[in-house]
Amino acid sequence: MRKYIILSLAFVLSLACSCGEKQGGGDTPDPVAPTAITLDPSSWSVSKDGGELKVTITSPSRPKVEIPSDAASWLSCTDGVFKDYKITVTLKATSNIEYEVRSANLTVSATGVDSKTIAVSQAANEVTPDPELPDNTAVKRTKELGLGWNLGNHFDAYENGVAKEDAWDGVLATQATFDGVKAKGFTSVRIPVTWLGHIGDAPDYTLDQDWLNRVYTVVGYAKNAGLKVIINTHHDEDRGDGHWQSVAAAVNSEDANKQIKEEIAAVWKQIATKFKDEGDYLMLESFNELGIGTWTQVYENNNPEKGLQIINQWNQVFVDAVRATGGNNTNRWLGVPGYAANPKYMCDVPNDPQNRTMLAFHSYDPYDYTIGPAQLADWGHTGKLYKNGEEEIKALFSGIYNNYIAKNIPIYMGEFGCSMRNINDASAWAYYLYYLEYFVKCAKAYGISAFLWDNGAEGVGAEHHPYIHHGTGAYMKTGEEPVKAMVKAWSTTDASYTLQSVYDSAPKF
Repeated sequence: MRKYIILSLAFVLSLACSCGEKQGGGDTPDPVAPTAITLDPSSWSVSKDGGELKVTITSPSRPKVEIPSDAASWLSCTDGVFKDYKITVTLKATSNIEYEVRSANLTVSATGVDSKTIAVSQAANEVTPDPELPDNTAVKRTKELGLGWNLGNHFDAYENGVAKEDAWDGVLATQATFDGVKAKGFTSVRIPVTWLGHIGDAPDYTLDQDWLNRVYTVVGYAKNAGLKVIINTHHDEDRGDGHWQSVAAAVNSEDANKQIKEEIAAVWKQIATKFKDEGDYLMLESFNELGIGTWTQVYENNNPEKGLQIINQWNQVFVDAVRATGGNNTNRWLGVPGYAANPKYMCDVPNDPQNRTMLAFHSYDPYDYTIGPAQLADWGHTGKLYKNGEEEIKALFSGIYNNYIAKNIPIYMGEFGCSMRNINDASAWAYYLYYLEYFVKCAKAYGISAFLWDNGAEGVGAEHHPYIHHGTGAYMKTGEEPVKAMVKAWSTTDASYTLQSVYDSAPKF
């Protein structure tokens, strides 16, 4: 065994010497030292998406590549092996999200010779325009409504089965409420109204006049502030709690369906009559988020067709009842949601002789980020979670655009939102603001009016949406920055401010 090892080592040494003779050889002269630095190539025009370039440098001694300090954030250089007076370095450029060309001159130096320059120029990011919207009634209506705000969990609040204005938020709405909303950049308000405990017995189903008059007064506050207004029937839907708008009961019994339709007609006839002389600033919306079963059951129901058939019937009853009251109601804009106001289950457009009925939907997508208990830390392509988040929102809104807006079917988003994040958590707060700005900008880009859900619930966590105080119209503690981000997204007209530019400005942590 020992002899074998000795022989093997001798063979390896012999092979190494043989290879050395071939590389350096006694017949091959050493390279002549250059008298100047040469570069191959000496310039680089890089695309906006960035990339890398290999540069071969010939030099009498090991060269040094220096990047200007003002380019160090987007340019880097990886060293190579210096041999036979040559070295190949790798330049790397990150993507350019700015809308201006950027450039840098890299200095290549070595001892005893003049320095040379590698000129780098990178193309500017392209301003990707938002979709060009058609000049049709659907888009015009979107522009009329604009960015909206919900007086949420206010008139739709109730206790012991009776709707009560201050049951959940503890305050009463005032003229200052709506003056404040208008001053902050919103152009419309949705005032959800629950009528529980204020509806009399069959067959007349007479509404409590005090409750109706209070709703009328508060609508007047919004009108005085110069806002468009939507009112509806909100938490009257049955969520397994026995409320009168029971889709499940109507699906299971035609008698129950008949009775509920009679009540819908009676209630809406009275509401519409109260407001029949009000101008076109006011819009009436039939229902909120009708579905079968509890909230969990509604959103887990993958077969809502029977429920949607009932909702289509009820929406038609609503339209007929309002139009029959005359006055300005003959031509007033009306709104109708589908199953659970879910955009996947849109209702049919009711038969309306005036063709002034809008479809309605809500969006809290993705649930685990916006309102679910998980309260995930980030959203979007620069975060760790929901890296396809922007594409999912674009797919939702572009689908609505293609199926409705482009076909001149007016539609609006009656609710959207994202539960408040901790302002002291810099990363979570930045992604929260980014989500709201991107979401609203995307809705605007695809011609969809959007109404922010604001329930006045101070704090952070699931279902905390505090932006504007429901009694004073002032900002809530952490409401100002997100509201300004959303108003910016809807109102900015600068051509360089696009959905793509918002995307490019996503947080980086």
